[in-house]
Amino acid sequence: MLLRYFYDERLAQASYMVGCVKTGEALIVDPARTIAPYVEAAEKEGLRITHITETHIHADFVSGSRELAAATDATIFLSDMGDANWKYQYAYQPNVVLVQDGDTWMVGNIKVEVLHTPGHTPEHISFMITDTAGADKPIGVFTGDFLFVGDIGRPDLLEEAAGMVGTKEVGARVQFKSVERFRNLPDYLQIWPGHGAGSACGKALGAIPSTTLGYEKLFNPAFQFEDEEKFVKWLLADQPEPPRYFAQMKKVNKEGPALLKDLPKPQQLDRPALDKLIADGAFVADLRSRADFVAGHVPGTLSIPARKDFSTFVGWFVDFSQPFYFITPDEAEIAEIVQALRGIGIDNIAGYATPAVVSGVTAQLPEWSAQELAERLPRNGIVVLDVRNRREYLEEHIKGAHHIHLGALPRRLDEIPHDRLIITQCASGYRSQLAASLLRQRGFDNVANLRDGVELWSKAVETVNGV
Repeated sequence: MLLRYFYDERLAQASYMVGCVKTGEALIVDPARTIAPYVEAAEKEGLRITHITETHIHADFVSGSRELAAATDATIFLSDMGDANWKYQYAYQPNVVLVQDGDTWMVGNIKVEVLHTPGHTPEHISFMITDTAGADKPIGVFTGDFLFVGDIGRPDLLEEAAGMVGTKEVGARVQFKSVERFRNLPDYLQIWPGHGAGSACGKALGAIPSTTLGYEKLFNPAFQFEDEEKFVKWLLADQPEPPRYFAQMKKVNKEGPALLKDLPKPQQLDRPALDKLIADGAFVADLRSRADFVAGHVPGTLSIPARKDFSTFVGWFVDFSQPFYFITPDEAEIAEIVQALRGIGIDNIAGYATPAVVSGVTAQLPEWSAQELAERLPRNGIVVLDVRNRREYLEEHIKGAHHIHLGALPRRLDEIPHDRLIITQCASGYRSQLAASLLRQRGFDNVANLRDGVELWSKAVETVNGV
């Protein structure tokens, strides 16, 4: 048996290849939309990708199952668990096999057994793996978003992201039963999770790629509860705000993602075309560096610098029903940017502009240092707007700061006074610069960004914790 691990740092998402060297067959578990790494790895190992599966209808990235099947003629195995609301709508296709709890199939000499592990989602399944060529007991389990290193999958996404009211407590109680099922499995089993640290699918995921069930029983908080009520209370508390695009991902992955070859190619825009789009209300993200945006930008654009996880921030604000446009930091990065955006389902990428369009622009974004804030904060008329998540805010925040999570900002603009100086603030200056650019786009003229991070502002001004 051969096992290969793939990890997308942008989304903290893990996928796997399991191969039978003897027969040359391979299974891909939870593939991402960019399939080249799997195809190249299989070719390198002399394997054919014959089977594809996924643990559930993903909320945080576009599944690559259809894309990979189209390229390899492999069979897709999908969950047939859960209620009618969480059935795959493309399961009628001839290359799809629906599976339920207890079902098995073979990948050469490798046995794959389905375990229904609902809680994160109703249809969620895990896959127990046995290398029958040399063993009659399983070696490990692909747990998807059920069991992570040091954490378990959150059960509130259907309610918080997809709007299905009343489902999070039900999900938490079902998750308790899934944990109890795993409590009775052997300690030696290896656990291969679907995400690592940084994912919003849990609240405290570990950074190491795999674990053992025995270790998780000892140290994972989820296994420390024998009382269901206490477990539910713990699991639902302090979950991070789910990105707004999660609801769209559920829809896309349920219906079946479009194939990349069928998507339009973005066209290059000149300055007049860009200005007209902005005047007409188009979403234009400026992906250049923070410093470049501060020095000069096209009015009406949002500053979302193209760092590792930039696409998740685009996902907070993009309208999936409308064309999307961006200003690239470098022409050489266009293909990578498009790939990252399509990884979260932004398929209608209509156009891009090069940095040359900003030439001669005089619009600048004011910014303050922590020291400037300390000197001027005592004066009346300054509103500090903290756009971090709730957990960060409760741990420590600037005394008197008004807290609105970045993703909620467009819905809560009425809480922000137009006649006061607004200083946007976060932990590093990245999210707060996005917030400042958004406010200026929405007509707030007196806005500046606190460019310094928590290590400086926490020392320069008075801070408190709690509400």
